[in-house]
Parts: sequence; C-alpha cells; structure tokens
Amino acid sequence: MEVTAIGQIKLLVVVDSLLMQKALTELLQSDPQISVIGTARDGEEALAKITSLNPDVVTMDIEMPKMIGLIPIRKIMESNPVPVVMISALTQKEAQLTLTALEYGAVDYIPKPSGHISLNLNVVRDELISKVKTAAFANIKRAKPVVSESLRALTKSSDKVISIAASTGGPPAVSQILRSLPEDCPPILVVQHMPKGVTRLFAKGLNGKCKITVKEAEEGDFIQEGLALIAPGGFHMIVSKEGKVSLTLDPPVNYVRPSADVLMASLAEAFGSKNVGVVLTGMGSDGARGIRAIKEKGGATIAQDEKTSIVFGMPDVAFKTGCVDVVAPLDLIPKEIMKACN
Repeated sequence: MEVTAIGQIKLLVVVDSLLMQKALTELLQSDPQISVIGTARDGEEALAKITSLNPDVVTMDIEMPKMIGLIPIRKIMESNPVPVVMISALTQKEAQLTLTALEYGAVDYIPKPSGHISLNLNVVRDELISKVKTAAFANIKRAKPVVSESLRALTKSSDKVISIAASTGGPPAVSQILRSLPEDCPPILVVQHMPKGVTRLFAKGLNGKCKITVKEAEEGDFIQEGLALIAPGGFHMIVSKEGKVSLTLDPPVNYVRPSADVLMASLAEAFGSKNVGVVLTGMGSDGARGIRAIKEKGGATIAQDEKTSIVFGMPDVAFKTGCVDVVAPLDLIPKEIMKACN
C-alpha cells in the first residue's frame, strides 16, 4: 500500500483497460492533492481493494467485465460506503446506467471525451480533478431521506411557479421531490447540472415515475399546471411573462450552462411574488443569486439542509444570502413547496 502525504486524497481507479488505468493515474496524480493508491480491472477486484486499501474516493468505469458499475455501486454503499465518481461514455446505454448509478449512491460522474476507450482525457482534466476533490468531502453517510407520502392535490387553484436548482447529488433528490408532488401542482422548472443528452434521459425516466408530466424543455414550450420542464444540458432556460420557455446559448454563468441563476432571475422578473425557489444539494454557488432575486420580489424560498445533502455547497451559499425562508430535510421539501403554493 502506498504511503500518502498528510492531506492527500487517496484514490482507487477502477477501469478494465490498462491504458486507461495509466492515463487516469497520470492525469489525476498531476494534482498534488491526489494520490492513486491502487487500480482495479473489474467490480470484484474493486470491492476487494476498497476493503484492503480504504480509499477516500473511487473513480469507476460504468462498463466493466464481471460486474457492470451498477452492481459494485450497490455493494459498496451497502457494505463499505465510499464516494464514487463514475466515468461514462455518453452513449444512450451508458448515460442511462450512469443515472441509475447516481440513484444507487454514486456521488457524480464525468463523461469520457469520446468513445468507450478514450485516452484524450486532458480535455476533462480540470473537471475530473474538481469532482474527485468534491467527492472526498461528500456526505455519503448523510441522513437517509424517507420516501415522502404523495401529497394531496391542491384544494384551490394556485398561480405559483416552482423552480428547482440542483447539481452534485441532485438526480435522486430531484426525483424524490417530483415523485411526491400531486398531479395538479403548479408549473415546475428544474435546472440540474448535466451534459447535453443526459437531461433528456433523466426527464424521460422521471416521467414514468411521477404523477405529473416531466419532459426536457424545448424552445417555445409553455409552463403549465402538472408539468415539470428540465433544462436541457448545454442551454440556459428562461421564461417570459407569458409563460413561454426560451433556450439560449449565452455564456455559462457560475461556470455552468444551464444555470439556475439565469432561470430564477427570469422568473423573478416575470412572476414576482408568485415564485417558489428551491436550492438542493450541489457544489458551487449556482442558485444563490436566483434565490435573492426571487426573495427581493416577494417570492418564497427553500433550501435543502446539510444532513440530507450530498454536497452542502449550493444550499449553504443560498442560505448565507439571508434570503432563504425555510431550510428543510429532503423528505420534507415537497410539503414545504406545497405549503408555499397554498
């Protein structure tokens, strides 16, 4: 076992290709805070080395011999929880597997630059290193949210508009909330930081689990009761006073596109006090300025608490603006949303 310097992140790299093992090891160890203490070629070897090496973080390819990444993820989270960052080609099959891995407990994922075996990893170097560092401090032993009971339908019509911001750890959190909302809930707009293509699969998967309709937003869509629109990867989403959705290729905000700040600012301008803004788990500060904009117009604001957040970055920054009305555990957020809508 390699001896690491104090403060270094101990990393286990799991991928079946020896070339990829070498490329990933060299890339990740180019950062002085990261030390690769071992490699594994399949899920079985990964599980054994997690037990023997006790890494701080694991990077894992989604497609491996013996066990695809989903099986080790479940076993890791059941027996020896450790933060996992998935590495996935953005084919439809692998993107779907990655979304399932996030539901099982993986902290985050990074898309391969191209194909199933890609040695051109330098194009994602900074993002991968950043996600490994974030994962090292992820709250994977957080208080587990209970499955919320479905909320009763609104007793009267509501003119509210709900916006939700999420990043690292967000997919299962967004899923938890949307599955709990009644079929006649007010319009919902979601910014979940994901690449192009993955948001469509994310929305499609949610649509089959929820009472409401969930779809990836398209140019010209109109917001409506019982509909949740997911901002497509690579595009900012804004909404006009008429409730019409526009998608833009304006520069990233907070280093991301889509940005929750962009969405929430447009909603604050269009709907004022009718807004209900929600910031969930995630790294960075996206959503904080949006929450401030909503609050300044008289809207309601909610943030996820630290105990149930995988990464308490975005909710914490939002809270520190002084513009958050309610901080709640994930399982209570649907009730807080509906309370604000009533």
